[in-house]
Formats: sequence, structure tokens, C-alpha cells
Amino acid sequence: MDLAIQANQKIDVQKVREDFPVLHQKVNGSPLVYFDNAASTQKPKQVIEAISNYYKYEHSNIHRGVHTLSLKATEKYENARGKVQAFLNAPKPEEIIFTKGTTGSINLVANGFTTLLKPGDEIIISYLEHHSNIVPWQMLCERTGAILKVIPMNEAGELIYAEYEKLLSRKTKLVAVNHVSNALGTINPIQQIINQAHQYGAAVLIDGAQSVSHFKVDVQALNADFYVFSAHKLYGPTGVGILFGKEEWLNKLPPYQGGGDMIKTVTFEKTTYNELPHKFEAGTPNIAGGIGLGAAVDYIETLGVNNVGAWEDELLHYAVDKMKTLGTVRFYGTAKNKAAVISFLLDGCHPYDVGALLDQQGIAVRTGHHCTQPIMDWYKIPGTLRASFSFYNTKEEIDKFIIALERAQKMLL
Repeated sequence: MDLAIQANQKIDVQKVREDFPVLHQKVNGSPLVYFDNAASTQKPKQVIEAISNYYKYEHSNIHRGVHTLSLKATEKYENARGKVQAFLNAPKPEEIIFTKGTTGSINLVANGFTTLLKPGDEIIISYLEHHSNIVPWQMLCERTGAILKVIPMNEAGELIYAEYEKLLSRKTKLVAVNHVSNALGTINPIQQIINQAHQYGAAVLIDGAQSVSHFKVDVQALNADFYVFSAHKLYGPTGVGILFGKEEWLNKLPPYQGGGDMIKTVTFEKTTYNELPHKFEAGTPNIAGGIGLGAAVDYIETLGVNNVGAWEDELLHYAVDKMKTLGTVRFYGTAKNKAAVISFLLDGCHPYDVGALLDQQGIAVRTGHHCTQPIMDWYKIPGTLRASFSFYNTKEEIDKFIIALERAQKMLL
């Protein structure tokens, strides 16, 4: 299909759905309704074909060959880096580091900060973080003697900003928070968070795993020191992610891994390291994944990420209004500013049981603590059901979802 869509133009959902083969199937005898987009988005045929074509016609190792296939693969892989640079409005392509995902990107930075911290230094995270933005910093504190501090949240699932301001001091060396909560959908005030941290000389890492697919991200406007995300949440393949880092910060960090491509010279006496970005990209990378991410960026850019966000926001409000009519839904995460994620429970029903019954009706949602156990502990619940929407979802699917919830509750009560 022709995906030429102008800015501020409504997406033709039915036409877009034609690009996603996975959506046109039945699960347990019912048409698939896929509401687990916060976990991973589905892939358009343009991305699938880009990966397939690489393996069919272009496969070779990159950066080290003079033959045609190697040169072609290298060009496509580096073109993908340039696409991500433009997508984030990063100043330089060498500030875009390919990793295996958001988790890999965070761990790369955490490992590098081992050499920059001393006992008594402080790192600030928030109550809203995914485990991947908690555990690496705990491990870093164990290695260095640094102290981990946590920004508290309120009943609506919003960070208590005044408490963040109290936590900041000259001891603060790094602030690491997510842009959007994967469990609750809360959109955090990261511009303020970054600006405030910089007043104390602290670096800031933003976990953008849940943001880049919903609205435009401009790392220069944000002035973020590090910004990370995963391809598979941006309609690209699994196993590849991005670390944007300001050049000055990336130069301060030591290499994360040793091996081929990250070196300039190697002798048995001493090794010198390569320039950015290769300094952090040891070994043969996920070439097909990088090319697939480039195709995904092309796809989203053609749709217009703000157009995507506008439709998802419409779906969010439609679904919340419909769910309220049931009278038995308890919502978790009611922030004024949030992405298209609904975390909830049905009165008297365990989330796993409801999720299993929804699956029997062809509806895919997530159940559990969503790798955010501290949030669930704060609410004193074992977990929630989570419905998360994409631009290829429809209001008709939400209507089916409401009917399925009613059926599930009747069966369980």
C-alpha cells in the first residue's frame, strides 16, 4: 500500500492493517485481537521483507570486506544507523550505538560508570522503572559503593516531583528514569527531570523503550545525555536496540566488551580502541536486525509518529470510557499524561484467570507484574491485566474486548 501520510492526518487503520500478516489469523477460533503492544509490537511486511532480502541476497559480514556483498551489507547497516540518528535528531551518527536492546544499552552505560563513581556517590531512579532500569544500577552500586535513591510515586502512578528535587545534590552523578512507564503508561516530565539534574552536574539516562513508538523524541531538544530503546517495540525485530549517547560521555566510558571491530591496533603488549561508534560494538553485530530497524523507522516516519500517537490516544480514551461502564474495573495508573496503556483488575478475579479466558476468545493481553514488581508492591497487589494499543488496533476490537471481559467475569464469579 501507499503509506504517504502527511503530518496531522488521520491514519487509515484498515489499510495499515494490510501490512501486518500476523493480524489476519484466528486464535482459538476467534479473530486475533492483539493488545500486548507494550510487550512487543507486530512487524509490517516491509520490515519482514527487508530482513528476508538481506538473508536471501545481501548477507555478508560488515566493516571488513572489500567484496561487493560486504560493501552492500555495510552500507545498509550504516544507513540504518543514519536513519535512527535522524529519527532521534541526534547530532552525529557515531553517537548511535547498536546494542541487543534497551536492557543491553542500560547495562553498557552502567558498566562504563563503574570507572566514574566512588563510594558515597549517588544514583537516582524512580518507582516507575522496569527491572532493567533498576537491577543494573543496583549492581553498579554494589561494585562501587555508590548509593541508590528512588523517586516516590503517588496513587495515580505519577512521580512526586518535589521529592525528586529533594533527592538531588552534588553527590548525584546519574539520574536514570523511563520516559513512559511500561506498566501504567505514565508519561514522565523528563524535560524537567533532565534540566534539574544538569543543574547539579549529573548525567541523565532516559529509558525510551515505551516512548519512541508513540510520539516524537528529539534528544537534542531534551538535552538527554543517554537515550535508549529497543527495535522490537518500534515494529522492528527482536535482538537489536539503540543507545544514543552524547559524544563527550561516550568518550568517557570504557569499552563494554572486547573483540573484533572495537579495536584499532592489537599486540600482545597493548590494545588501542577504535573510534565511536565501533568502540562499543565488539564482534559481528545483528546485521539483519539493524537493517530491519532501519526499515521500521522508515515505516513509522512515513506514517508520522505524531499521527500514530493521536490515534492511539483516541483508542485509549475510548477503551477507558467503555471499561468504566462495566462498573467492576479498578484502574491502576491514572496519570493525567499517559500513553495508550491500561493496567487494571476486575473485582473478585485473579488477573491470570481473566487473561487466560480472554485468550480463549482470541484476545491477547499481558498479565502479571510486567517486570515492575515495586509498582505492584506499592499498590499491594500481585499484578494487573494490561491492555496496550497500537495504531493498527480498532475501536471494534475494543468493543470485542469489553464483551470478552464481561464473559470472563461471569465465568469467574
